[in-house]
Amino acid sequence: MAATGPEQLIRQTTKSVMAEIRDNLDTYKSDPQKVYQLVDEQVLPYFDFAAMADLALGKYKDRVSSEQKSAIVAEFRMLLVRTYSSALVEYSELEPVYLPMDGSEADGLVTVKTQYDQPGGFPVPMDYSLRLDDDGWKVFDVSVDEISLVTNYRSSFARAIKRDGVDGLIRTLQARNQDLEDEISREK
Repeated sequence: MAATGPEQLIRQTTKSVMAEIRDNLDTYKSDPQKVYQLVDEQVLPYFDFAAMADLALGKYKDRVSSEQKSAIVAEFRMLLVRTYSSALVEYSELEPVYLPMDGSEADGLVTVKTQYDQPGGFPVPMDYSLRLDDDGWKVFDVSVDEISLVTNYRSSFARAIKRDGVDGLIRTLQARNQDLEDEISREK
C-alpha cells in the first residue's frame, strides 16, 4: 500500500474496520479485547508510534534512553489503541464525511479531515495527521472532537517526568494500562 495516497489509505482502512465492527457490534461491545485486536491488525500498521511518543514527550524526548523509549512506545501504543478503539465503537453506526484535506502530499505532511454527523447533535470531527516516510503514509496523530490524542498526553508526561523521572513515567503508563485492563475484566 506504499503507493496509496493518505486520504485513500484512511478511507480504505476506515471502511474495512467500521464494516467489521458494524457486522459484529455486540461482540465488540461485550469484548473490548477483540476491538483492540482488530485495530492492532488492520489499523496500527499505518501508525508511527515512535513519532507519536516523541510528540507526547515534547522537550523530554532527548532525555530518554533507547530502552526507555521502547517501553514508552509500547505502553503509549496500548493506551492509544484503547482510546482509538473505543471511539471507533462509539461512532460505528455513523458514516464518516470526508472534508478537504489540509497540507500537501508533495510536502509529505497532511491532515485527512473527517467528521461523524450525529443525529440531533453536533458533528464530531476525527482528523488524522499523516507524514510520508519510506514505508508510505503513516499516521502520527489522531484528533477526536478536536482533541489530539497525542499532544493531550504531553502535559501529563511532563508532570510525571518532573515528579518521578522517565522511569516514573513508564511506571505511570504501565499502571494506567493495568487499570484499564482491570476495568475491562470487571465489566465482563
